[in-house]
Formats: sequence, structure tokens, C-alpha cells
Amino acid sequence: MTTTSTYLLALDQGTSSSRSIVFDREGHIVAIAQKELTQIYPQPGWVEHDPMEIWRSQLATAREVLVKAKLKPADIHAIGITNQRETTVLWNRKTGQPVHHAIVWQDRRAEPLCAQLRDEGMTDTIREKTGLVIDAYFSGTKLRWLLDNVPGARAEAERGDLAFGTVDSWLMWQLTGGKVHVTDVSNASRTMLFNVHTNEWDADLLAALKIPAALLPKVQPSSSHFADTDAALLGHALPIGGVAGDQQSALFGQACFEAGMAKNTYGTGCFLLMHTGGAFQPSHNGLLVTSAAQADTTPQYAMEGSVFVGGAVVQWLRDGLKAIKGSAEVQSLAESVPDAGGVMMVPAFTGLGAPYWDADARGTITGLTRGTTVAHIARAALESIAYQSAALLQAMSRDAVAAGGKPVAELRVDGGASVNDLLMQFQADLLGIPVVRPEVIETTALGAAYLAGLSTGVYADARQLSKLWKVERRFLPTMGRAQAEESMARWERAVRQATAT
Repeated sequence: MTTTSTYLLALDQGTSSSRSIVFDREGHIVAIAQKELTQIYPQPGWVEHDPMEIWRSQLATAREVLVKAKLKPADIHAIGITNQRETTVLWNRKTGQPVHHAIVWQDRRAEPLCAQLRDEGMTDTIREKTGLVIDAYFSGTKLRWLLDNVPGARAEAERGDLAFGTVDSWLMWQLTGGKVHVTDVSNASRTMLFNVHTNEWDADLLAALKIPAALLPKVQPSSSHFADTDAALLGHALPIGGVAGDQQSALFGQACFEAGMAKNTYGTGCFLLMHTGGAFQPSHNGLLVTSAAQADTTPQYAMEGSVFVGGAVVQWLRDGLKAIKGSAEVQSLAESVPDAGGVMMVPAFTGLGAPYWDADARGTITGLTRGTTVAHIARAALESIAYQSAALLQAMSRDAVAAGGKPVAELRVDGGASVNDLLMQFQADLLGIPVVRPEVIETTALGAAYLAGLSTGVYADARQLSKLWKVERRFLPTMGRAQAEESMARWERAVRQATAT
């Protein structure tokens, strides 16, 4: 392979695996390496990862992908990092060793502290400063739990001996041999400790959560020079030029740079983000405001909604119901019937996220008849992903219109389940707008590569990146609006049944 092109290495540290992807300067994938990550479940509702396994697996894939791509380390122009957000790591600055397993974003152990913060009247303050709701999802309460429950941790933290970080910070600490403790605005905005108006850690929130400021990393724009890697790790010192949390990175990788542009990532869950430009636009429909990936110090915002169970419903069909042997079978099984036969599934296995925010909701299957088959249930399961995403996008559009903007005109899609044509067509039908799948659906990693390329001179500006974005397929709505509205009304009825106490 020639080295006349400029290559970018994306480190994509996710919930289920660590991956490394090499892209050429046109955004094409050259090689991918991946290692699964062990999931640790100490008790119901608790989810942990071993931080050292996160680091070892990420380093191993970075080394492996260079071999697969037939590239020398010096052929890599820059590194971009994207990561599972909110997952919380606390480690000793002197030894570099974690003081506890990482507490994963899905973990619910901090809910009692969240209830206490709500009781103390912190809801409006936190929403106004951070754009977030008070929820155990975010890093701040996870960090507080560690300080309160790991023996000696609070005393060490107050002495300045410990460092806190989301996974990006943890990886950069390791990649630099403990020389750099830093994060980017998009990850910082998911901690419930960061003021997204000033782009600084908020002293009032730190005091409310009893978090010593000495624990916190420095915050930089997402596209900037964070550090150079220790040359011994990959055989060459490489600049880390881009960092963003996975969903903001995917928004960037989808070239959604302007207000009103939206993307949905169909993974284990679904994450729908709409860029709102420089406007902090509060939601009146149960959505979050978050910092978008930023190329400079000017705040940029996005509205975000999360579906807790997206593609995971297909895993449940496979592992729970034993209805299919492999996830790939679900489309053909669902297509074997013309529709779901009146069956509706609400996969509230861990409650419902935005725009409902009902932690006590439980999964339901309604509309069963004697004629219902496993194919109807499979189709209803797939359709539930689209219904939940449609409810989110409709809420986003209402917020956009209320703020004087326009409804979302098209939805850019990515993630594993976006390859399912039946699902994407049904999504377009429900929404009544085009659903657009790009040539490269690895947009999370691509966004990190683009951020790194932008800060190191590979790309001149966002306009150049917009031209690299290419459509693979455009799904146009075929369902009449009256039928789509009737379908959404049936979905909302099913949600009411799932949330009835």
C-alpha cells in the first residue's frame, strides 16, 4: 500500500467492544480491528467494566489495525478518540491504577442520590446549567458514589491523589504515560458537573455533589491538539487531534454541522441528535440539551433523545424468546408477514427513556390473537425501534418549531440496525420524511477521524467534510399521513399500557 494518502486512526471505545479503524483522507475505511469487552454485573441494575481491560483491548486493536492496513505507525497523520459516554473511571495519579471498576453508563446504583438531589430542589438548576435531567445515567452521581463507597477514596481525592475521567480521559492518560489529564466539551457535558454556557466545570454543581475540583480533567474543544502518544506504545509518537463522545462524534461524522440537521444511531439503544447551532434551546418535550462536538471555543449545542432498547430487542428475540438463531434472521422473519397483525411491542425492559422518562415502565406485547405468530412478534419488535425513534423526532420537531425553527426535513441514519431495509422504510413511513443512509455507517469512528484531521490540517473546514458525505440509499415515505398518524396513536396507547401503575 502506498503512503501518498493521509491516514487517520480512530479509536472507538464502546460499551460492548473496543475497536480501531483506519480511514483514508476521503473517509473510506482501510481496515478495522475489534475486541469484545467483558460485561460485569455485580448485582441487578449495576454494570461495570475493568478499566485495564478497556485500555489493553484498545491498545491491542490499535496495533492490530495497523498490521491489517499494512501501514507503519509513521503513516498515521493523527488519532481521533470516540467513546462510550458517561462511563466513569477513578484512578490513582501516582500508580495509574483504577481504584474500582468503571461504572458503566447503564448502571443505576446512583438513583438514590439522584432522588436526593431532586428533593433538594436541584432539578431546574441542573437543567439550566447543564442541559440535562437529574438521572443516574450521567457521570457526576457515579463519581460521588465511588467517593462515598470506595474505602479511602474521598480522602485521597481531597489530597489530589486521584483523577476522574470518562473513557476518553482514561485512554489519553494511558496513551501519554500518565502525562495528560484532559477531556473534550462533548464528554464533559455528560457529567452533570459542566456548565455548557461557559464551557467550564461549575463550582456550584461540584459543591452540591461534593466533588473535589482537583479530580477533574482539563476541558478542550473536540477538534484540538490534546497530546502526543508515548512513542513506545505504537512505535511512533502520534498526535491526538480529536475527541468526542460517541453520539456527538456520530453527529459530526454524518456532517450534521448546521441547526436543524439530525441523525439517529441504531445500536443497542437508539440515540437521536439534532444540531441546534449556537443556541442553547431548552426542550419542553422531555429531551436533553448537550454540547455538540466543537472545533473551537464557541459553544455548539444539540438536542438529544435516547431510546434505551433499540437493537437490543432483536437480541432479546434471539436469547430470551429463542425465536431466532441469529440476529440476521429477523428481517426475513418479519418480512414473511405483510404487517404485525395488530401486535404492538413496547420493549421497556429497563424503563422508557426520552420523551417519556418512566423508569418504572415495563415491556409489554399487546394485540395478540389466536392468529398471532412468532413472525408477527418479530415484526412488532422491529417496528418498536422505529416507533420509539419517531416519538423522539416528533418531540424534537415540536421543540424546533416552538423556538422559531423548522421541523427536521430528513433523518440521517447509522449504526448496526440501520442496515435493515424493512426497519428504515418503516421509519420513513412513520416520519413522513426521507431517511438517508450514508455509504459509511461507521460514522461514530469517522467523526473522531474527521475531528483529528480538522485540527491537524488534513481538512480545511467543515464545508470540505460535508462534500465527503455520500448517500448509499434514500428511503422515501410510502405510507399515507393518516395511516402513519393512526399507527403512532396506537403506539402511544401501547405506551400508556406499559406505563400504567
